[in-house]
Amino acid sequence: MTPYHTLTRPVILAPNWLGDAIMSLPAIADIRRGAAGARVTVAARPAVAPLFRLVSDVDDIVVLESWNWRRSGAELTDGRFDAAVVLPNSLHAALIASRSGIPERWGYRADWRAPLLTRAIDRPTGLHQVAYYQHLVQALGFPRGPSEPRIDVSASAREAGAKALTAAKWDGRAPLVALAPGAAYGGAKRWPPTSFASLARALAADGVESVMVGSAADARTAREVARAFGSSPPDGARNLQASVDPGALHDLVGKTDLPSLAGVLASCRALVTNDSGAMHLGAAIGVAVTAVFGPTDERATRPLGAAHVVITAPAWCRPCMLRECPLDHQCMRGIDVRTVAAAARRTL
Repeated sequence: MTPYHTLTRPVILAPNWLGDAIMSLPAIADIRRGAAGARVTVAARPAVAPLFRLVSDVDDIVVLESWNWRRSGAELTDGRFDAAVVLPNSLHAALIASRSGIPERWGYRADWRAPLLTRAIDRPTGLHQVAYYQHLVQALGFPRGPSEPRIDVSASAREAGAKALTAAKWDGRAPLVALAPGAAYGGAKRWPPTSFASLARALAADGVESVMVGSAADARTAREVARAFGSSPPDGARNLQASVDPGALHDLVGKTDLPSLAGVLASCRALVTNDSGAMHLGAAIGVAVTAVFGPTDERATRPLGAAHVVITAPAWCRPCMLRECPLDHQCMRGIDVRTVAAAARRTL
């Protein structure tokens, strides 16, 4: 096996989801430090690839345009790489590396793919996802470094974020909190839109404005939040302010790309979010995160760092890891707006 410190052109196959990709950044930084003279390339799907343009440890990006089994990985077959580090656990990711003809192919022994790898590492259990990725590269010989993902938001990204906020009618003076009411995994991960609306009303009563962020897939959820924000609060939430300025809630859901989203979050004093890619992006750029967790396991995917708060509700069935709740969604409905508001206010 080629020693890690002699690599000159490693390629890292990135995870397919934004949150997982961000949690892989410490492992990528470990590879960068361990192969100091190498030119580090990341290969990623189109939805995730823009993230790595924000990461200083990455020299080049290859966008894996085709996810067809017959053509996937064609972008890596030009012979320029001496090793592939396969971060996803899937058979498909290992097949991409194998078809590319890259001589060294390293990854976890999972999903019947060990024959496709030149070095297969046994998978650990019970680790946070950040530690899971770092364990792989450490087992390959790379020294382990810090475990908190970090992204420096460039001046151009900050400018793009500022333009988006101006277009959304934020005046740049009122304190701003980001709300990420969506989640890609499924509806069970989402705190109810009415709860996000009540939170925005409570913050507005303090003179704090909110901006909703997320992908185009979250647009329906954002509309539900906006509709509930503009209506009278339910009887049980009257003391969360019955009348607020309708301009205190801004909507940028589906209106930003990854760099401008990073710029928007960099302008916010806090982020309240479900377990989502936005949660990890906000934490990585240094925004204080309040994360509500329901069906997923906060021990495995919580944002790392002392600045962040995770809120859960007691429910005998959590974490169930289901996409949709077959019961009463108590793990999310049981999270009180006042508790979340108090956590969000701590950095205002």
